[in-house]
Amino acid sequence: MSDQAPSARPVRILLADDQPLLRTGFRMVLGAESDLDVVAEAGDGVEAVELSRRLLPDVVLMDIRMPRMDGVAATRAIVDARLPVRVLVLTTFDLDEYVVGALRAGASGFLAKDVPAEDLIAAIRTVAGGDAVVTPRILRRLLDRFAELLPDPAATPAAALNALTDREREVLVQVARGLSNAEIATALSVSETTIKTHVGHVLTKLRLRDRVQAVVLAYESGLVRPRA
Repeated sequence: MSDQAPSARPVRILLADDQPLLRTGFRMVLGAESDLDVVAEAGDGVEAVELSRRLLPDVVLMDIRMPRMDGVAATRAIVDARLPVRVLVLTTFDLDEYVVGALRAGASGFLAKDVPAEDLIAAIRTVAGGDAVVTPRILRRLLDRFAELLPDPAATPAAALNALTDREREVLVQVARGLSNAEIATALSVSETTIKTHVGHVLTKLRLRDRVQAVVLAYESGLVRPRA
């Protein structure tokens, strides 16, 4: 399915979804990739947290709505435990309101459940590599639709943003709009390497885990406004 060369060690994946048929489908898709390895399945959030602690998978594919503990709470438990595990949330548009919560809880991104197989595989590799997956159109729909869930920018201290240079702030705005490093480089007429450096500085100065948290902060601080 992909011509990407396999890494030295396959990416270890935990599937967390209360629907066995969906887990079977994901396992079949991911099992066709030599660099991906599904190590376990969880049918609810509690089991997902327990298996994450025990097996330390590289990536958890986390459904949002599950018995005993939902995906948001499970994500928060995994992140709070400081496990070397990254969470990729799976959602449907009917459950949009949960995704902002999952991002705040520390998820490294989210995808729709009906995402094409190649996009799912690419997202897993991206998250396992330490980056985040931000699907621009879905993210914008979420932030526009649920703008009322975000704090009032007037009441949110923006002092942290003062640590950024003008160019870093400009890059953060572009990240928040869902642009890739390559797209930002084109827009600002600089090299992609330069943009990658700026993004790294932004994350370090603002003490953010990844691009997803940078996007949420940009909206929460009022640097970027929904429907702008």
